[in-house]
Amino acid sequence: MRHRLPMKILAVLFMLVYAVGNAQTSPKRELRAAWIATVANIDWPSQKGLSVQQQQEEYVRILDTLQHIGMNAVVVQVRPAGDTFYPSSYEPWSEFLSGTQGEYLHPYYNPLSFMIEQAKLRGLEFHAWFNPYRVTMKDQSPTAAQHIFQKYPEWFVSYGGKWYFDPGHPKAREFVLQAIMETVKHYDIDAVHFDDYFYPYRIANVDFPDSCSYADYGQIKFDNKDDWRRDNVDFFVEELSRRIKQEKPHVKFGISPFGVWRNKDHDADGSDTQAGQTNYDDLYADVLKWMQEGWIDYITPQLYWQLGFKVADYRVLVKWWSEHTYGKHLYVGQGIYRIGGKGWEDPDEIVNQVHLNRTYSNVKGSMYFSAKLFLANKENVNEKMHTVYPHPALVPEMPWIKDEAPQPPSFLTAHGSQGNGIELQWRDSLSRSSAYYAVYRFKENEVINVDDAMNLVAIVQRKPYVNQNWIDNTTKKRTTYLYMVTSLNRLHNESEASHTLTLKTRGKHGKVKMH
Repeated sequence: MRHRLPMKILAVLFMLVYAVGNAQTSPKRELRAAWIATVANIDWPSQKGLSVQQQQEEYVRILDTLQHIGMNAVVVQVRPAGDTFYPSSYEPWSEFLSGTQGEYLHPYYNPLSFMIEQAKLRGLEFHAWFNPYRVTMKDQSPTAAQHIFQKYPEWFVSYGGKWYFDPGHPKAREFVLQAIMETVKHYDIDAVHFDDYFYPYRIANVDFPDSCSYADYGQIKFDNKDDWRRDNVDFFVEELSRRIKQEKPHVKFGISPFGVWRNKDHDADGSDTQAGQTNYDDLYADVLKWMQEGWIDYITPQLYWQLGFKVADYRVLVKWWSEHTYGKHLYVGQGIYRIGGKGWEDPDEIVNQVHLNRTYSNVKGSMYFSAKLFLANKENVNEKMHTVYPHPALVPEMPWIKDEAPQPPSFLTAHGSQGNGIELQWRDSLSRSSAYYAVYRFKENEVINVDDAMNLVAIVQRKPYVNQNWIDNTTKKRTTYLYMVTSLNRLHNESEASHTLTLKTRGKHGKVKMH
């Protein structure tokens, strides 16, 4: 006997099939970024004291690898521990470059300028990653003669075997704000980025040693030290946001907090998790407030747990964060460093996570920790990336950052290239506001749809002159193709498409007939 399934079950099955189908689709717009950590030489440089040539070759190899697997942004740690990867009037050179804090490399070069230039050559957004308060990675105060610690030791505290700027000391906060803004003013970065280190992770039965600054600056206004600490971080985030937007409105501000805001047993609006520490209660980071107030442009919670993890299930958290974006962008922090480890034995764990992300419209992409996993291709992770990133993707635009789309390209033409394929040529718009171009290709009788990622065949960086070009070396013989090109500015606002160019390839590569 045949039985009919109840309508409710059919509806659920339909939604599951629909969600999986949607999840398999590679979207046209999606942030795809990797963190490049410099603290303790995690990702780059691979060790202290490498020559300039070795450092540059390593960095280029990282970028080439990331570009090959479909990334469109990098998040590079430029201020890891109260020291810098660029010449600063506030802080010394990082020890993770030369091996000694305060010493620059010979021959002299500016690593940050080099890193930005190389990223932009490859069409990768450059997010400058700062750690605001950490000063050392060991229980030893800074030794560089030019470090601000030597002049104002009262701004600093030691906790858990490391030294920190005291977030509750107004002059210490102001110094850090100015140090970060120096970079915003002088470098062509796309975003300022923080990770999860505000107040450090709580150590059991050890209070953070800020009683002096609390007595001096907080006790009159706040009866509760925890509320005062959260207010210190709120002030810092709000003030930095204001200064960034005043200086360069196009520069984004994003933060990557710990993956749990609050547990549900502490707050009805919290996630159904049992995390041992949380942003709000232990790191004094009220990240939801920052989004509600519009102080940050994106949030990247570090969801480094696996699907089905009892204490902090990835499924639960990605859903919770997608419901708490307040109109800002949500990118998920993916813990690929855990591939092959406990809980991550499933070779498709990361693929399944990305597919799940795509079932939520508020999830706009991913950031992966960290770059060295791709460089080593651990557990064939690069092949996994090719399955979830089969097509190029544009970085999602942020409509609240006002910027008009550029004019479309003009005079689109084509001819056979000297090698195989077709060379497209076009002219930049007169406004010269283009940062790069998107090339779309269709076969004869296909629906013209520039919103389908399958039709986006190339992202081409703008050359510093009017005439632009790109070679399509994936064409087949005796096939009719239609091409269109759009212009995009640095905030990824896209122009209308150029006119459609129709051409047919002949029997030999490099021969085309335009219609």
